[in-house]
Amino acid sequence: MSITNGTVFMPSVLTFIAIPGLETVQCWIGIPFCAMYIIALIGNSLLLIIIKSEPSLHEPMYIFLAMLGATDIALSTSIVPKMLGIFWLHLPEIYFDACLFQMWLIHTFQGIESGVLLAMALDRYVAICYPLRHATIFTRQLVIHIGVGVALRPAVLVIPCLLLIKCRLKLYRTRLISHTYCEHMALVKLATEDVYINKFYGLLGAFIVGGLDFILTTLSYIQIFITVFHLSQKEARLKAFNTCVPHICVFFQFYLLAFFSFFTHRSGSCIPAYIHITLSNLYLLVPPFLNPFVYGMKTKHIRDKVVKVFFPKHQA
Repeated sequence: MSITNGTVFMPSVLTFIAIPGLETVQCWIGIPFCAMYIIALIGNSLLLIIIKSEPSLHEPMYIFLAMLGATDIALSTSIVPKMLGIFWLHLPEIYFDACLFQMWLIHTFQGIESGVLLAMALDRYVAICYPLRHATIFTRQLVIHIGVGVALRPAVLVIPCLLLIKCRLKLYRTRLISHTYCEHMALVKLATEDVYINKFYGLLGAFIVGGLDFILTTLSYIQIFITVFHLSQKEARLKAFNTCVPHICVFFQFYLLAFFSFFTHRSGSCIPAYIHITLSNLYLLVPPFLNPFVYGMKTKHIRDKVVKVFFPKHQA
């Protein structure tokens, strides 16, 4: 690394500023983030254990839910330990290559979560609109193929982002990142060179993963609602609708925060940095924290298994 005319050539180490403007209270901000992380780990681990140990839950919907839980654990773990190191241990530095690796992990797990939400929506679409064909369409082999595709798609698409940064961008204004984790645009904005290609590919990748998933998921739920409202029996309508409620709740909480974080990085100069960064952190922490509660309370089979685990005498 060398410094010339105020620019840094290929910095080997970067430094997180964390949340600008809230430096004096960051040690306190870390407490709710740590609590959310611990609850997310416990809740999603419990979800995985219940689904794995109960043969009756080895169905596509619950297999996708297990994938979502595993992704939530991995996503929050790729962010929170380093964040707490910044807040509590005053360890803001990170190697440049480690920053790129963290970026790959975060955006890959984000893409996997988006893909799993789409898979769950398609599963509900087939189960409600074509109930007699659901078992023949969503076979175990198809579920495995969907799982592999959902994992590989973002993992491969994010790699060019890293290569474009590593190979194209050599000069940086500063080594300081105004964030708590390595995010693509936060790092690209540090460069003094033309970053049009980086921004364009970032937008393209976001649309291929998040944009298409959002459109297809929305269309699936619209078709589900149309089918549900045409059911003649009220009980059948309520039952079909209730199976979709937890999926819709998770879908909205994920994409509302995702769109806010995405667009403020590109056109949110009027939004204070501490608000943007705080909400960006919540975008990555709230879904892993809330998902076990949403599915645990709204999915009867899982709720019954949780009661059986913690209150065996009551269940008997």
